Amino acid sequence: MDDLAERVAAGDRRALARAVTLVESTRPDHQEQALALLDQLRGLNRQALRIGLSGTPGVGKSTFIEAFGMMLVDAGLRVAVLAVDPSSARSGGSILGDKTRMDRLSREKGAFIRPSPSSAALGGVARRTREAVSLCEAAGFDVVLIETVGVGQSETMAAQMCDLFVLLLAPGGGDDLQGVKRGIMEMADIILVNKADGDLKATATRTVADYASALMLLRKRPYDPDDFPKALAVSAVEGGGLDQAWAEMQSLAEWRKFEGHWDRTRAAQAAHWFDQEVREGLLARLSQDANIKAHMRDSADAVARGEVTATAAARAILRRLT
Repeated sequence: MDDLAERVAAGDRRALARAVTLVESTRPDHQEQALALLDQLRGLNRQALRIGLSGTPGVGKSTFIEAFGMMLVDAGLRVAVLAVDPSSARSGGSILGDKTRMDRLSREKGAFIRPSPSSAALGGVARRTREAVSLCEAAGFDVVLIETVGVGQSETMAAQMCDLFVLLLAPGGGDDLQGVKRGIMEMADIILVNKADGDLKATATRTVADYASALMLLRKRPYDPDDFPKALAVSAVEGGGLDQAWAEMQSLAEWRKFEGHWDRTRAAQAAHWFDQEVREGLLARLSQDANIKAHMRDSADAVARGEVTATAAARAILRRLT
């Protein structure tokens, strides 16, 4: 672990990939090693700008991330991309094809791309995405882009590990978010309307105006300056608007740092993930303790036969935990 920690701290991308694999492993011995590694690297106290990115299917998230990432790399920044790929509910498998879709960025020395399966985790992120973010910061990356599975109410979990949350939308897609806007739009710091090029350019301009009006009516948060949140038009294919989007992200991040919101938000996020770890640990005990597992099977059979209610059976299991 000492050698791996030194190599990660030195920015070795192979070591970083191995470290991410370690923290994602479910083997008990690997989990202990991962804890030791994270503890060693914590003292470096390095911070990157964490940007969460979500969007509707087909909006061009991977295309945008590659174009945006290349712009940042060309500006001399080191960029890490943590892409969460949906796992099949039937087979449990994932395609993990983000490196293929980001061919140019994956070849850049100043970039690191890591696709991870969502597995059974909800919230648009993988089980150990937060630890992977910490590893990327320890490796000296300046910007960490977290691409979530897709758009939906549960995607807001990604906002609990980001400094900025960006929502990517398509031109003329106003109806796409009717069922989820209260969840996702309340979390978005910046809305980017992609594909603002060619025949869709005028449509994108109208869509930006529509969302800008909606954001003004939706909410005003105490940790936003007066002109945020905002909507902008971008073209990942032509590169239009990317520099403005980056400037707005930097402006918002600097304002939050100056006002003290940055540190308070990160502290609140750390407390949130502590709570999540406790919950996950309790759930793990249900699947690891042989006596509890046997009692759960018996209780499930009793519930199925109608001998006891689901609520009463669940409370009996929880009493066994204590």
